[in-house]
Formats: sequence, C-alpha cells, structure tokens
Amino acid sequence: MDWCRYRFRSVWELAAEPDAVYAALERAEDYPNWWPQVREVTSLDELSGTARFRSLLPYDLVVTAREKRRDPAAGVLEIAMTGDLDGWARWTVTADSGGTRVLYEQEVEVRKPLMRRLALLARPVFLLNHALMMRGGRRGLRQLLKRV
Repeated sequence: MDWCRYRFRSVWELAAEPDAVYAALERAEDYPNWWPQVREVTSLDELSGTARFRSLLPYDLVVTAREKRRDPAAGVLEIAMTGDLDGWARWTVTADSGGTRVLYEQEVEVRKPLMRRLALLARPVFLLNHALMMRGGRRGLRQLLKRV
C-alpha cells in the first residue's frame, strides 16, 4: 500500500434544487465565503486557479487546479490538481427525492514533504482531518443554499 495515496468519497444530501447546488459548486472562487476550511482561491485564467486549504491540523495545503470537465446537464464538475496534492476531484450533482444528492470523489497523492514523512503514522489523523473539512463544507453549503 502506498501510504501517500488517498481515495475519498463523500455524499451530501441537500434540501435544495440541483441547479442551485451545481451553481454554487461551480463558483470555486466563492468557496472561502461558505466553506471555512477553504482559506483562499485565486483565479489564474478561465480554467485554472490556486486554492489553499486548512482544516483542524496546523498546516496548509496549496494546489493548482485545472478544470477537466464542466457538464451542467450531467451535473459533473471535475478538476485536476497539482502541488501539495496531485490527482483529481469530482462533484456529481443529482436530483434526489425532493432535494439534491452530491457525490464528492477525490483521488490524490500527497506531495507535501511533512505529510509524506508522517504518512504511515499519521494516516488516521489525516483521514479525520479530511472528514472534518468535508463536514464543514456540507454545513457551509447548506447555510448558503438557505440564504439563496
């Protein structure tokens, strides 16, 4: 097993229309306004930008993201990432019994040197850190969608 590789999957059930959820998720530059762990997003051009994340642990992760797929009809947003994390992330937004089901999938390899050195021992803590980040995102998006 490569201790520096991670595969994440989160499902968010939201009481909002799929179009509204998709519209919020496609505006990555607004994530810091509603997702506490996304500290900064800076656009580089129409298809790419940088993002800085920090959850519970006292370190930042910085990535450059490049749009791979934007398909409103299918409800899919996908990016490729390089930097402290190399890999990809994808949102899939679908209608679900009066609301919306959001599937988040991510496959990455950690490149940040400290995380690589601690990979074996700290893996459970890194997984918890990610889970807390996703919980913060779900809460923030729910609040945003209530205001819209």
